[in-house]
Amino acid sequence: MHTNLTEEYILKIPIEKQPFFRELFDQISKNIPVGFEETLSYNLPAFVVSHTQYPPGYHCDKKLPLPFVSVAAQKSHFSLYHMGLYANEELMNWFIEEYPKHTTTKLDLGKGCVRFKKIEQIPFRLIGELMKKMTVKDWINAYESTLKK
Repeated sequence: MHTNLTEEYILKIPIEKQPFFRELFDQISKNIPVGFEETLSYNLPAFVVSHTQYPPGYHCDKKLPLPFVSVAAQKSHFSLYHMGLYANEELMNWFIEEYPKHTTTKLDLGKGCVRFKKIEQIPFRLIGELMKKMTVKDWINAYESTLKK
């Protein structure tokens, strides 16, 4: 079950798109390693590393927990923001290689943002696999190593 804030966000999405968004978010929440916390971050459903686990917080705003994954329902597409893709080249390369094995749509990828324009063709299973690939500890290590560059 999602937090009330996530549910409120989903209910604002056009009703015909809600099942696709729910499935995307469910794949994330069912497969993300223990330790990430569900919340709203920048008004988007997200998973973060709490200040309890990572006291320094997010370097851009130390009051915020360390962001990891969030999802957005835009007017013309859904976006998956996965900070681990941005911070870990090996993970990014794995995702790029796997993507065409799971869907016929072209990969629309920014630095850490995957855009799904054909929401009925989102590779849900691949998103679930992606979530399993980085633990809280892995993410903190990757985050800190990118800060030092």
